[in-house]
Formats: sequence, C-alpha cells, structure tokens
Amino acid sequence: MAMKFTEEQLNSFDKSMLIQLFLNQQEQLEKVSADLHSLDTKMQAMMEQLILANKNRFGRSSEKMEDAQQLRFAAVDGTIVFFNEAEAVCDLEAPEPETLEPAPERRKKATGKKAQDMSGLPTNRIDHYMTEEELTAEFGANGWKQLPDAITRRYRFIPAKVEVDEHHVGVYASKTDGHMIKAKHPKSLLHGSPVSVSLAAAVMNGKYVNAVPLYRLEQEFLRYGLAITRQNMANWMIRLGEEYLAVLYDHLHSLLYSYHVIQADETPVLVNRDGRSAGSKSYMWVYRSGHMYPEKQIILYEYQRTRNASHPREFLKNYSGICVTDGYQVYHTLEKEREDLTIAGCWVHARRRFDEALAVVPKERQKESASYLILKQIQTIYRKEGKLKDLSSEERLSRRQVAIKPLVDALFAYLKQHESEVGTEKLKDAFSYALNQEKYLRVFLTDGDVPMDNNASERAIRGFCVGKKNWQMIDTINGAKSSAIIYSIAETAKANNLKPYEYFEHLLTEIPKHMDDSDRSFLDDLLPWSEKLPDVVRKPKKQ
Repeated sequence: MAMKFTEEQLNSFDKSMLIQLFLNQQEQLEKVSADLHSLDTKMQAMMEQLILANKNRFGRSSEKMEDAQQLRFAAVDGTIVFFNEAEAVCDLEAPEPETLEPAPERRKKATGKKAQDMSGLPTNRIDHYMTEEELTAEFGANGWKQLPDAITRRYRFIPAKVEVDEHHVGVYASKTDGHMIKAKHPKSLLHGSPVSVSLAAAVMNGKYVNAVPLYRLEQEFLRYGLAITRQNMANWMIRLGEEYLAVLYDHLHSLLYSYHVIQADETPVLVNRDGRSAGSKSYMWVYRSGHMYPEKQIILYEYQRTRNASHPREFLKNYSGICVTDGYQVYHTLEKEREDLTIAGCWVHARRRFDEALAVVPKERQKESASYLILKQIQTIYRKEGKLKDLSSEERLSRRQVAIKPLVDALFAYLKQHESEVGTEKLKDAFSYALNQEKYLRVFLTDGDVPMDNNASERAIRGFCVGKKNWQMIDTINGAKSSAIIYSIAETAKANNLKPYEYFEHLLTEIPKHMDDSDRSFLDDLLPWSEKLPDVVRKPKKQ
C-alpha cells in the first residue's frame, strides 16, 4: 500500500529525504506508465482479434477492394509519393481524338446457354409427326407442305441402378492326360472380393470427388439393395490405392520433376490411429505443376505425420527448379541447403495481412490509412499482371520488367521508409511479413513461368479440405496414404478436364492387365493428357 504524508510531515523532512521521496514517486510513475502502455497494447491486439473474428464470421470472405480507382507510387526527388490513375498515366503530348464516338462493333450472335450446356451430351431423337390421315383431315388431300421441324430439348435423367455381372468361365479337361484349362477371363479386381471396376470407381468418385462420407454411401447403396459396409469400402480404397493407383501416382511423381516451376502447400488432418495421442495433428501436403502450364497439369498429395522440413526434402530430392510456396520457413530451409532449388513467395499471403490490418481501422478512416494505400498498390500490380496471362514466358518476363518491377520497387521502398511509423499490431505484422519475404516475393520478376501467388495450390487442396470437414478424420495411416493417392488422381483428372468417375474406371480396367509387366511404358497411355484415352473419359469442350 502507498504511504500518505501530511503537510506537517512533509515540512519537517530535510532536503535529502524530499529528493528521495520524489525519485521514488518518479520511479513508480514510470512503472505505472509502462504497465498502462502494455495493457493498452494488449487491449488493442484483443480488439483487433475481435474485429477480425467478427469479420470472418459475419463479413464477406472476398478480399476484393470496392473502390475501383487505382493508385500509383512514384519517386519524386527520392521521396515516395502517391498519384491517382489520371496523374500516373497522363501524357500531355498525346494527340487528341478526332471524335468521341466509339467505333461500332459487329458482335457475333451468342449461342444460347442451354444449347451450349447440351452440346456435349448424347441425344436421343424422339419423333412426333402427324399421320397422312390426320393431315388430310386438317388440310384436305395434298393440301399441306412440310416445314422445318420445331425442335425442343429437355434433359433426361437416368437414375443409377445396380446389376450383377455373372461370369461363366468355360472349364475344359483333356480326355487323355486329364489336364484342365479355363477360357480367358478378367481376373477379380481384388482377390476374394465382389467389388467390380464400376463399383470401385463409384465409391472413389463419391468420397474423393464429391466429398460424401462412407457412412452416407453405405446408406445410399442400401437403398439400392446392396449391403456394403463402410468397412468394406474403406478396405477397398486402401487396397486399390496401394495395389493399382500407386503405380500411376509414382509415375506422375517422376514426371513432376521435369517441370521448371512447381507449387506446394499443406493442410492439417487428424488421423485417429497413428501411434500418438488422440487429436494429434498430421499433415496432407500438396505438390503441383506450375500454374503457368495449363496443358499438362499434375497435382499430388502426400500424407505425413508432421510438418517438418524432412518431408518436402525427401519429396523434392530429385527436383531442380523453382517452387512457389507461402512463407512457411521449412521451404526457405531447403533453399539454403541446395543450390538448384529456388523458393518463390506468394503475394496473396502478403496482401491478406494488409487486408486484416485494414479491417481493424474505423471505416471512415480506412481510405486515409497506410493499409489501404498498400492494398491499392498490390491491386495495381495484380491488374498489370492479369494483362500478361496470354503472353509467352519470354514476353511476360519482358513486360514484367517494364510495367511491374517499378511498382514493386516503389512498394518496398515505401514499406522500408514508413516501417518505424506503424501503429497497430496487425499493421506491424503486415509490414514485417512483407519485408521479411521481399526476396521471395520478387522471384516472379525474374522468370516468366513463375506465378505471383500460390492460389493454384490452395485451390488444389480445397477438395481435400471440403471432404475433411465431412468425415473429420482419416482413421489409419494406411487409409491416409491411400487417400492421398486417390485424391491425387482425382484432382489431376479434374485439372486436365477429365471425368473422374470414367477415368477411375478406365485406370482400374487397364492397370491390372499390366501388373506383371517389368516395362512401365504403358503408363504413358494412361496419363490425363494421353491421346489414347477413350473419348468417354474427356469432358466435352464448351463451344
């Protein structure tokens, strides 16, 4: 408890005692001031977290900025200043237009959306014509002429049905020596199991493409009269993944090394029985071919129990090139270990931190804040980049150097110039992240094949994240590894415009035929971009 003195007591103190009392009081005030500042900082951080939590719960998820007006940074006498779009692009020597009327455009009549949607589907022609007697009664003898048919199209849905394929295999025996032989016939997909290619493909499509939990598939099959338990289906997925689809997975893994640019990401997953305490986090990693290579896309999942650097180190051990990631440190560790691996950063992760910093600023002051100005600059960089998507790698790199690099230079100059002036905790975090990641965020300016962000990886892992919410956890390590394999095939098929069900069915038909082959060249014919795939596997191209 603080001591209190009366006026008489203070008058009786000598000078040295009064000085000591004053110094003690000053020390206490400094401590109280420091405590108040600490509490204020913590309160500000808590308020920022509360605002972001409410925004995440009730606000829009998009980071798109509502104000379409663009901003530019520019250096004037060594000082970074802001310009609006008009000042940034003006050219006083540009000739004035002779007329303000736009040139008329001749637009081709667009095909109706319904006709486009139906164009790739098989068509059953159903005729509706009048008989000659009916026409005579209506128009008189020879009193009509045939006009072009009126055509209407309607979707026809054929519900799924279950049948039994009963294979009768001829068995023959010699009359002389008694030896026996069977007629050629397809082997069972799994020894001792009634599962067929079509049924296995249906389970894979349901669980790994449509994110339907096995217990719901069990109920659905029961409605068709099939008593297939979720344990049956789980066992099938593990065995089919390990015995057949893993062969194609390994082949795709080796092909991934041939890409100059790849991308990587990871997401947590719970595995119930992996030798650790309940609730321990495992991770599903995803590696994919670079977003700039749309023709032959590869997406591979890999299950691992932890998130440490040993996993990407092993998966990428034979890879040389550029890997686009978020700011996770393990990738930077790999880059330091190897001379043939370059890590590129993700601008979306940098932008997201400034978006969070903007969210905690009162709405009436947002457009005056540093967060807003920085977000507008990043938006401008993205708009410039968006105009280069159809260019070749060389042309894109050249245009980036001319149009985008000065904007990036100005942005980082501004961040360094104003870092010490940052107020809120969220904005400090955004500044710190962007400046720490500068080396990696600049990589896209040095190579035309490198995308600005890692969104393609996040999209690739989204299918797993949706499914993960539906069944919460993968029960065993074997189940997790097989799920990684099947997810890889499903996502790769989707990325290459294939029908996943038909692709699974084709793979499970063809791969078992070659399991005894030492030559794996047959796998090239099964790749998603192979011209030898049957047409039924490919989605119809939109007209």
